[in-house]
Amino acid sequence: MKLTASLLAVLTTVAVVVQAGHSFEKLPAPGRHAAVSARNKGLFGNGTPKLRRSKTCKQRPVSSESPALSAPGVLANSPSASVSTTASTPTPTAASSSAPTPPATSPAPQPPTSDNGPSKNNSGGGPTQGFVKVISSNGCGSSGATSATFPNSEITALSGPNGHIDFLTCGINEGGWNPPLLKIENIVTADLSGVAYRDGSAFANCKDFVPTFEKYGNQYQIPAILLASFAMQESSCKPSTVGGAGEQGLMQLTSDKCVGAPNGDCKDVDFNIGAGAKFFSQLLSDNNGDLLACIGHYNGWFKGMTYGDATAAAHGGNCREQNNLDYLHQFLNGWCQDVNAYQHNPPLGKYFNLNVCN
Repeated sequence: MKLTASLLAVLTTVAVVVQAGHSFEKLPAPGRHAAVSARNKGLFGNGTPKLRRSKTCKQRPVSSESPALSAPGVLANSPSASVSTTASTPTPTAASSSAPTPPATSPAPQPPTSDNGPSKNNSGGGPTQGFVKVISSNGCGSSGATSATFPNSEITALSGPNGHIDFLTCGINEGGWNPPLLKIENIVTADLSGVAYRDGSAFANCKDFVPTFEKYGNQYQIPAILLASFAMQESSCKPSTVGGAGEQGLMQLTSDKCVGAPNGDCKDVDFNIGAGAKFFSQLLSDNNGDLLACIGHYNGWFKGMTYGDATAAAHGGNCREQNNLDYLHQFLNGWCQDVNAYQHNPPLGKYFNLNVCN
């Protein structure tokens, strides 16, 4: 009886196991990964994978001899899947690139270099070596220019890379001034920022104002060294200068150009340089870029001006209201070449008509 009861219990257990056996079906080959994906969908309820860190599964290092995984990876459908490697140079894959790649570092900006060629600081200026390029001599013959090779340009008492003084003042001693046609891009200049900070520069007085000259040179497309040359020629680049007829500041502005000065101070450096640059830019525009006519005009010259016209004030009440007949040579072959037109030996020019005023 006891044996029969024990046998019956064994048979009953076997029957239960057989009845439940349909729950253990064999999964297809890729079913392990599909099951993981399905389990994850079940966990989050809406079928959207979400990142979470598994507490039970550890990442297994991949040997450097192991073949590279192809994308998608072994657990590509698992939101927590990633592949790490112990190789010295890991090969990233679609499955292993969980962290964003840092952006490439831009090269550090380098300071501009200074050379003998045109630069941004030249603000539209012409060549810095060679000879002036004459558009039309207007019957004035050869320019008589000498070579410019900075910092050893050939500057003489009467000539330089932008032409001989007789070429620049053509007609003064005859029927009247009839200047050859040059434009800004035709002249030879040094670069202001390249020379102003050198020991012994002609622009030593201007070095504190170089950024302002460049600011307005860029704005009006005038070489900064031309603006600084006006300041040196007119005031020796001293902001406090007041001329014989009340001209103000670095650029020696007349009262009509001082309208709008901050607090009425026409000697304010930024305003003074800006107003001078604007005035010269307007001259260039009104005269179709005729550079010599515009530089001369800044000193009161006009086409057709004679020697008598230029020196008439020497016999009047204000000797220094004369037009400086050496102005163009001193300006273009002196200051624009980083040569001090007032200290050069021999002196630049041949008229020196202002000397009678001393």
